Amino acid sequence: MKPKKNSKADLRRRWVLFLQIGLILVLFLTLQAFNWKSFDDKPPKDPGISMDLIEEETPPLTITAEKTPPPPPKLILDEIEPVPDDSKTPEDVTVPTDLDLENLPEPEHIEEPDAPDEPITHAFIAVEEVPVFPGCEKLEENEARKSCMSSKISDFVNRNFNTRLGEELGLSGTNLVVVKFVVNKEGLVEQIHTRAPHPELEKEARRVIGELPEMKPGKQRGKAVPVSYSIPIRFRVQD
Repeated sequence: MKPKKNSKADLRRRWVLFLQIGLILVLFLTLQAFNWKSFDDKPPKDPGISMDLIEEETPPLTITAEKTPPPPPKLILDEIEPVPDDSKTPEDVTVPTDLDLENLPEPEHIEEPDAPDEPITHAFIAVEEVPVFPGCEKLEENEARKSCMSSKISDFVNRNFNTRLGEELGLSGTNLVVVKFVVNKEGLVEQIHTRAPHPELEKEARRVIGELPEMKPGKQRGKAVPVSYSIPIRFRVQD
């Protein structure tokens, strides 16, 4: 005899199974809902034609007005003048007075010897041909050559003189620097003497004049001779 199945007990077991299956389905659908992505119907833009304007930040410009520096001291050169010759004149020669000049025999022939070349022992202040500064060679007259030389030396001194000395030495106003020098027989500057209110000005004047270029020497009777010059330099410091 077969045992009779209880339909209620079998239904209870199936209900538990259905409940478990339902919970699993609910959890699955919930997870799918979280992971669901929505897509826009519009086609995506082509990144190749997308242009973004990037504006770089520019730091502000600060413009500082510079103070105008005071003008440098001016150098004014007066006209170059020849230096007076301070060499002493030779002493007078005493001629004896007890000679008998009446009964002298008359010579048959007098032969005059050639005049010996006089040695040059001092610098000239006036010569037949003045020294010629480079750049003045085309001029022929002495006055034109002297004027050209004065202009050239003035430009040379203004370019090379250290004008900062005025500030460094605390100078003010106009300071006179007198320079005396000799253009020797080779056309070179030598025997430079200076006089100024400050030793540094004298030193600087000697340095600058000593750098003057070689010149064509002055001539007397066709021979090269040394020639003396004097240059007053006015060193003007503007307050």
